Amino acid sequence: MPSFTAPDGTGLAYHVSGRGSPVICLPGGTQDAGYLGDLGGLSAHRRLVLLDPRGTGRSATPADPASYRCDRLVGDVEALREHLGLDRIDLLAHCAGANLALLYAVRHPERVARLALITPSTVAVGLAPTGDERLEAARLRADEPWFGPAYAALESIVAGDGDDWKAIDPFFYGRWDAPARAHLAAQEGRRNPEAAAVFAAEGAFDPEATRAALASFPAPALVLAGELDLNSLPGAVARLAALLPGAEYVVQPQAGHYPWLDDASWFAATTAAFLTGCSV
Repeated sequence: MPSFTAPDGTGLAYHVSGRGSPVICLPGGTQDAGYLGDLGGLSAHRRLVLLDPRGTGRSATPADPASYRCDRLVGDVEALREHLGLDRIDLLAHCAGANLALLYAVRHPERVARLALITPSTVAVGLAPTGDERLEAARLRADEPWFGPAYAALESIVAGDGDDWKAIDPFFYGRWDAPARAHLAAQEGRRNPEAAAVFAAEGAFDPEATRAALASFPAPALVLAGELDLNSLPGAVARLAALLPGAEYVVQPQAGHYPWLDDASWFAATTAAFLTGCSV
């Protein structure tokens, strides 16, 4: 597996698949990039360079745990760009990885050719959805056979007196079927809890400054929400898109937090069109 060295000496690994010009892909959830797969067939259009963040997958554990903080990870992305010998990069990020992508875009705007944010977290810009907004979004799934227990667990979590996170797993997939269950099961044990505890620690984000900097971000951006996503609600994602002057905001119908699983063809065609400079 190819690798490179971060500025602090940590060895980092990445996976390569597909053909064409490269797209650097950042996973979310402080875990390795394996769950991204080939992003619904996007590898048929572009060469995917999927980074295993430090302390996950084949990447080494850093000597300093404080280096898991999101703002400090920007140096890892820049080191990967330099390692690949690219003057400018197309950058795709999912979920919490979008926070890192946004901080990279703010610090190195001249290095980003195109930015694709897939069901992104909005923490870096201070636009996290409220509990009531999540409950409202969850009620869109009221006809699902699993809805009752999952919604009750979500109500308890929002109220602050529940922690049955497993019960609400179905809300994160457009279809709670065998492939969704297999995808979720494959992620078990792959998250780095130490990294998760530090990623958004105090000092990681300055939302006001980030929002201000994004107002002059020059590159085209795709901001993609899943219609049924309980994690990255379309309303919050739309507010993020509005911060980027060159953004195209799209909502994938009937998709959850992993839209490349819910309709691979739609996702790959839409994302590939954006990355090749075509309107979506």
